[in-house]
Amino acid sequence: MSSKENAAVSQLLELLEARYALRVLWALKDGHAQTFRLLQDSVGGITPNTLNTRIKELREAGLVGHGSEGYSVTATGSDLLKRLNDLQAFAAKWVTSQGKKK
Repeated sequence: MSSKENAAVSQLLELLEARYALRVLWALKDGHAQTFRLLQDSVGGITPNTLNTRIKELREAGLVGHGSEGYSVTATGSDLLKRLNDLQAFAAKWVTSQGKKK
């Protein structure tokens, strides 16, 4: 990977590593818009202040948008979530293998 590609990956990971960022995206993955309150309930345990901050960051990154019905992922956000689906499949296998070790 080139240094430019490494920098891009690092920048994306920094955004996604922020507390609750992935959970906000994951809560919106079905493609249905959610109001602020519904999104807060979907994420669970997130304060309104933290949710506001994550939404702002994700909107600035072009991953989340806001329309008349609430917040939803953009086309770019949807693309990222499709790529993260492999992570979901891996996580399911990993959890199963962890249970077998115990």
